[in-house]
Amino acid sequence: MTTVVNNPAPVVNPAPSSGDGGSGLLIGAVVLIGFIVLIVFIGIPAIRRMDGPVNVNLPETQVNVPETQVNIPDKIDINVSQ
Repeated sequence: MTTVVNNPAPVVNPAPSSGDGGSGLLIGAVVLIGFIVLIVFIGIPAIRRMDGPVNVNLPETQVNVPETQVNIPDKIDINVSQ
């Protein structure tokens, strides 16, 4: 008895049309621009608000330190007797 193997016909990809190549590039560019916008408007301010060195240029991070008071007498006796 003879064995018959039925293989499916090979699939040949049709040639891409001229309009299909640019849509992937356009979608990729839009996603990249959106990612950059998220970094600029959300990421950088979040990094600036993290706990770290105090930046005195920003008004919300200023530290109020009271003035140091030094009491100096009007007259100082420098005579030393031995």
